[in-house]
Amino acid sequence: MKELQNIAYTAKATATGGREGSAKSDDGRLNLTLSTPKGLGGDDGQGTNPEQLFAAGYAACFIGALKFVAGQEKITLPSDTYINSEVAIGAVEGGFGIAVKLAVSLGDMDKNEAQIMVDKAHQVCPYSNATRGNIDIVLSII
Repeated sequence: MKELQNIAYTAKATATGGREGSAKSDDGRLNLTLSTPKGLGGDDGQGTNPEQLFAAGYAACFIGALKFVAGQEKITLPSDTYINSEVAIGAVEGGFGIAVKLAVSLGDMDKNEAQIMVDKAHQVCPYSNATRGNIDIVLSII
């Protein structure tokens, strides 16, 4: 396991009630109701769920990694860069697991150059580093 050399920021949040509860950050900027999707036996209520939060967080973090790599390469990411993220949950031996798909759009950037950027970002992204070797991750260029 890689040890942090220094801590630049620490997010703090509290969840109560599990998938039928709530989650909030210590600074009040995040304050969510949680609901269980029908696919997991829930009522598909108005709240979000951990998989949606993970999908949004991973996509946002990966764009940050792309920006970092672009800065190192002295190039500018297209302003219309976006990521469609999917986080699937299902049974694995001994419990449950997740799998991730990140479909990356780098606008009109050459597809080969985009693939190089995505591969480099995958090496520096904190979410990628945290999940590497633990879950299936599919990266694609759209």
